[in-house]
Amino acid sequence: MKLPKVTFGIIVLNGEPLTRYCLRALYPFAHQIIVVEGAVRSAALIATPEGHSRDGTLEQLYRFKAEEDPENKIQIVTQNGFWSEKDEQSQAYAALATGDYLWQVDIDEFYRPDDMERILEMLDKDEAIAAVSFQQISFWGGFDYLVDGWYLRRGAATYHRLFKWGPGYRYTTHRPPTVQDTSGTDLREQKWISGHELAQQGIRLYHYSLLFPQQVRDKCAYYQRAEWAEHARLAERWAQETFVHLRHPFRVHNVYTDPSWIERFRGTHPPQIQQLRADLEASHFDLELRRTDDIEVLLRSPSYRAGKALLKFWEPFDRKLYASNRPAWLQKIVRTSCSTLGKLQRMLR
Repeated sequence: MKLPKVTFGIIVLNGEPLTRYCLRALYPFAHQIIVVEGAVRSAALIATPEGHSRDGTLEQLYRFKAEEDPENKIQIVTQNGFWSEKDEQSQAYAALATGDYLWQVDIDEFYRPDDMERILEMLDKDEAIAAVSFQQISFWGGFDYLVDGWYLRRGAATYHRLFKWGPGYRYTTHRPPTVQDTSGTDLREQKWISGHELAQQGIRLYHYSLLFPQQVRDKCAYYQRAEWAEHARLAERWAQETFVHLRHPFRVHNVYTDPSWIERFRGTHPPQIQQLRADLEASHFDLELRRTDDIEVLLRSPSYRAGKALLKFWEPFDRKLYASNRPAWLQKIVRTSCSTLGKLQRMLR
């Protein structure tokens, strides 16, 4: 079966050590892989003065292009100076896309190869499909742990990632990712495969965005200064207190305004992540890893399990009563309750 031509579009800043593994995972399925490297203005603190990655990502991209691109699928787009916003970066790869579909991928996002094959077969069988979303599994502090919580359960776990593409189509916004056809219609208003539908078939996006300490510090430094991220004005404090020291075990997601918690991951990682893990264990990278003994203590704690059960029980009621417009007084109660649960858990463990 000749599968549809897919252009993968990536924007990246400080993507190491994930860069090569992400590209290797996409390569067999790609018609094109267009990588836009560099920083937006609000990420200047974590970039070079010229607006590039500080961790060798650009050099790794050029190395990959020279050594691991026999079919000439890789295009690298970069510039000296800062991009205005991620809309501009995404539009830069979209302008070069020649595939039948445009699949947006962050450098820390992976899929199982068999799931990617199933998606491409689905597109081949039904040309009416215009957009595909995925539910993510978000990893936290190590490969054996994931984060769950109210924010994720209320839609944030769903990522819009794959769109039909052709002449006259436009990538309009990065938040949320939106593509319009030649008539100006959002493709999600046409035949749209939802993340929930795919999750029921076992197809998910594996998101390694909260894995390494420096990765999290960079992310939080950017969020804290981004105009659009009003929720993240204390992001760097969260990174130090919660990601590093786990002082707030019911606020572990970086969107810390809603309750969240850690669960053990019991599935199988995509092959390139398994390879990354093996390379890390073999000390192929000089990379700071987060300790996991405190996570293990937390997951064994009866009081932490009880707190998670309480938050899971209450979440549907809170969602139904107040949705995203929870009044300030109730938001304060939720915050206080999470802090109290965290303090009790620390006292009892």
